[in-house]
Order: sequence, then C-alpha cells, then structure tokens
Amino acid sequence: MSLTLGLTGMDPATETALKAAFDDGNARLGGAWRLLPEAEADHVVVDMDSMYGPMSWLRLHAAGRHVIGLTSAARSQTEFRLGRPFDGAQVAELLAEVARSVGVELAATPAPGIGSAAANAAPAAAEQHEAVAPAPVAANAMSAALDAVEAAPPPVAPAPPAAVAALPEPPMQAVPPDEDSGGTVEMLPVEEAEELIEEAPPVPDDLAAWLRPGALSGRVRFRRASGPTLFIDADNDRWHGPTPLNPLAGYFEGALEASDFAPVDAATWARETAAAGAPQPLARLRWLGGLLAGGGALLPGEDPAGRFALTKWPQTEREYPRHFRIATAMMKGPATVAEIAEASGIPEADVADFINANLATGYAEAVVEAPPVVEEPVKARAGGLLGRLRNR
Repeated sequence: MSLTLGLTGMDPATETALKAAFDDGNARLGGAWRLLPEAEADHVVVDMDSMYGPMSWLRLHAAGRHVIGLTSAARSQTEFRLGRPFDGAQVAELLAEVARSVGVELAATPAPGIGSAAANAAPAAAEQHEAVAPAPVAANAMSAALDAVEAAPPPVAPAPPAAVAALPEPPMQAVPPDEDSGGTVEMLPVEEAEELIEEAPPVPDDLAAWLRPGALSGRVRFRRASGPTLFIDADNDRWHGPTPLNPLAGYFEGALEASDFAPVDAATWARETAAAGAPQPLARLRWLGGLLAGGGALLPGEDPAGRFALTKWPQTEREYPRHFRIATAMMKGPATVAEIAEASGIPEADVADFINANLATGYAEAVVEAPPVVEEPVKARAGGLLGRLRNR
C-alpha cells in the first residue's frame, strides 16, 4: 500500500510549518511517504483547532477517509493525533505509527548530520573543559576568610520603640471557624469580621463543586457504592478513570464531604492508576458536571433570553453526537438558546445543557451587547450664505 499524506482545514502558516516538519520526518523514515493533494491522499491531516477543521473532519469521516487530527488538546475524535507544537521528530513518530496501522514497518533514522556533529563535539567539549577548569583555592585563603567571619562583632540589637499611649480597642465580633483554624472561633474587629464573612467562599457540596479549581488538593481517591473508582490529581488538574462519561452521571448526585475524598500515597497511586487508564484532563469531569447541573435549563444567574457564543471550538464527546450540530451553530456568532435550537434542529433543553457545560470549562461565554449610540443631528449654522442673503 502506498503511503500518501494530504493537508486540509488549516491556515497557510500552519500548512507551511507542517510541510517543513513532514520533509524532516519523512527523511528520517527513508522518504517512504509522499505528500499529495487532499483528494488524492490516503491519510489527511486536519487542523482540529481551526474554525473549519471539525467540519473538514466530519466530511472526510463520512467519506471513509483516514484522518489525523492536529490539535493542542490532549485527545481528539480522529483516528490519529499530532500534538501542538510539533517538529520533525514528532511527525516521524506519527508517520511510523500510521504506516504500522496499514502493515508497513518503518524504522526511524537520526536526522542528517547528528552523528558526525556529536562525534566532533565530544573532543571539543573536552578541550574546552580543560581550558576553563578553575584553579584550586589556597587553603590559607579559606582559613583567613573564616577567621574574619568569626572575628566580626555581633549585630547591635535595635532600641525598643518609645511608649505609645494605648488606644481604645475596637468592638469585636466572632468569626465562624474554618479548616485552617482547627475549629477555633476567632474574634476580629467588627468591620474585618463582616468583610471576612461576606467574602468566605461557599462550602463545596456536590462533586461538580468539589472539582472546581482550588477545592481539592493533592492526589485523592473517590468512589461510590457501585461503579468505577476515580483517581483525582488536583494539583496537576487531571484524573484517571473510565473514558466513557455516561457511567459517571450518578456520581454528580447528592452532597459530598471532604472525607469522601481519600488521600493516596505515592506507591498506592502508581500501583492503582496503572490499571485505571491514561491520565485525562479534569476539564472533562467539570464539563460533565456542567452538562448535568441545569436539567435542561440555563444555570441560575444566566439570562434565559441572553446571547451566548463559543470562544473556541470545544472538545465534543462521542457519547453526545447532537453537540456537534449545536457547536457548529454557535460558532456562527452570539445567539439565544431559542435561536441556536432553531439553527441546529436540537431541542432547547439540550442546547441549554450544552451551554452550561461549556460555561463550566470556559469554552462559552455570555455576550452582553452594548446599547446603540444615538447620534444627535448636526445643527445648521445660523450664519450661512442664505442667512446673509436674507439680511440684505
């Protein structure tokens, strides 16, 4: 089978950089691949981060073509993925993987000139090391420095501050205990206590709230009476668990306590996560929590008649095929829930849930339109030509 590659759905700068990386990577594989126009190639690279990339993927996928997704996301709907940023070595590894999938084994070779350069660099580095080797420090110089430090006079203690007349203490108010205080009630001035109570963040309750940045720390294990275990690495914003999200929907029901998240030591973490699958971005769980939170309506605080837009193309899940049509409609510009539903042909309840999910992950935003500026009509000058003619 011939190994041919095409490029589509990307801007000229990305295409130029990818062609250069392809030439480098293909040279490492002995030139086994050929770069052809999209219509003639067996495998096609699509820029999934661009506006039109996902639509190109949908067209190629429907035609039964093999698609390679170019994306900065950790995962992609395509058969193969090329991460951003990329270079010749990464492209060579990708091309070897794709060739292996069609029964062709390719062995990568070092880039031209690497072996000879390394051989020439070794003696030069040794000579440079000998040339710049520092001279040994004399023992008597070290002793003199230590004697000078020991002989230095001790620092003079600062004089105590002058006595100041005692000021009347402000009225105090009790502040409820938090985790850092160990359950102790603290007394603060009334103004400070009121500000602290007003600014105190709400205590997390359900799983969606516990997944917000800053709510958890370290590595913890979360499990229900039935279902898979979730291993959450809060500091690195990722988790280990099943790839499908549907089985986890019940995890977002009911209130949770901090004790429901059990800390995991390093040895246990390495052993148990090895069987739980590769790490996944924690944004996937936050996305699912947002999707389930509204129950078919926008979350409290969002205007039901407001306009919403996607800031960039979101990572759609295969379990929710309708979301691709909703995202395509939202990429056209700000629109209300009703307008998006009409443009995509998807019920308003599903549109509202999709908006909630992407608000939770930062991929969507509410668009507040500025009021139109009313311009005052320009007044005619009283001293014009006609006015002077009338006064004659």
